[in-house]
Amino acid sequence: MPRSGPGQAQKLEGYEPSTGGTVYLRGLSRWQAEAQREDLADLYVESTRAVSGEEYHGREGFLSRLAGDVRRPGFAMMAAEATAAGKAALLAGCAFGFPVGRDGTWWQGFRGTLPPRIEQLTASGHVFAITETMVHPHERDRGLARHLQERLLNEHQASLGATLLGPEGRAVSDAFHSWGWRDVGEIDRLPGPVALRALVLPLGKWTAAKADGLEHNPGTERPRETNGVDPGRP
Repeated sequence: MPRSGPGQAQKLEGYEPSTGGTVYLRGLSRWQAEAQREDLADLYVESTRAVSGEEYHGREGFLSRLAGDVRRPGFAMMAAEATAAGKAALLAGCAFGFPVGRDGTWWQGFRGTLPPRIEQLTASGHVFAITETMVHPHERDRGLARHLQERLLNEHQASLGATLLGPEGRAVSDAFHSWGWRDVGEIDRLPGPVALRALVLPLGKWTAAKADGLEHNPGTERPRETNGVDPGRP
């Protein structure tokens, strides 16, 4: 799959939006995401179908989370724009996040022992945290969310996606599982006290033969630096 830089739209092959026409996926930098913050907040309110009277609080909460995430090193967003004949392109969905640090702080508070393969992939810099995924209600059951997540992970050459789910309800959990995400445990995060579910989305093979379900793949291992020198370089 070819990689695209921020702002370069690529047609999503094999996907037809509910309005007909075409969907294009486009990577956004942190500055582009901030420039579209109001449109993104509108999409968030539509995608969550907030109860009347709660739209404002939901919108402000989303904008606050977005403002925090865009400051993370390596932040990136993948947006989907739907076009139809004679109409302007509409924001149909997006997914965003940032690379998980090799020091493993993302997994701090994990209950029990973190599966070894997840620990290895984290240390090798091949895990990307997807902190938000949202699609317009008309596209929710058409697979657009999964396309966005996979393209975002592929753009960053990640072997594993990671996300945390709170007590949002059964519908959110079922949606993530339908997109291929797997539960790996619980994480305690402040302010708590409710534990968050830790989910991963492997881009490689998933095998029941391993306790953590992740098949070993040497190709995803990056050489560790030794005394400031990368042994993988000549």
